Amino acid sequence: MSTDSVDQGKRRFLTAATTVVGGVGMGFTAVPFVKSMQPSERAQAAGAPVEVDISNLEPGHIMTVEWRGKPVWILRRTQEELESVEAMTGEDILRDPHSEVEEQQPPFAQNVYRSIEPEILVVVGICTHLGCSPTFRPEVAPEDLGPDWQGGFFCPCHGSRFDLSGRVYDGVPAPTNLEVPPYRFLAENRLRIGESPSEAT
Repeated sequence: MSTDSVDQGKRRFLTAATTVVGGVGMGFTAVPFVKSMQPSERAQAAGAPVEVDISNLEPGHIMTVEWRGKPVWILRRTQEELESVEAMTGEDILRDPHSEVEEQQPPFAQNVYRSIEPEILVVVGICTHLGCSPTFRPEVAPEDLGPDWQGGFFCPCHGSRFDLSGRVYDGVPAPTNLEVPPYRFLAENRLRIGESPSEAT
């Protein structure tokens, strides 16, 4: 066997081995780079729709879930609360009783109840003034809120008031109604927050 043929064999072996090792090295280098361009699991979770079971939510009660780092309130209104919402619409105490500020709710919630189903209210629990979190005050005419209070949400930071549809009172610091996030019903007692009915497949 000649020296040339041995050298050629070694050369081919070394070339193939170097190519394989280089390819593996490039793979290890590329994977973290490609992964760094994708959103983190935390970011994906923060923006993803949230499914909520409301089967145990009693009339007159509220529950809180988190979506995109924000508290979202789900209130199952009683018949009396719905009647209060209807009565408030005809009075001159709300700044935007007909939800005309479009960016505060999807088109499906541009109604008196600001919801798909009248009894289920879904709103972001952040005051539209400076971002405080209002408290749920369902009682009628409590001493600290006065005889005109028919139940709703009160912001203790600067005194903004919202009715049981999240509509802002006139003459308070908050400029707009509470935000209604996109959501849809998956079943009678199951919601998906973060997805409008038009996005259903």
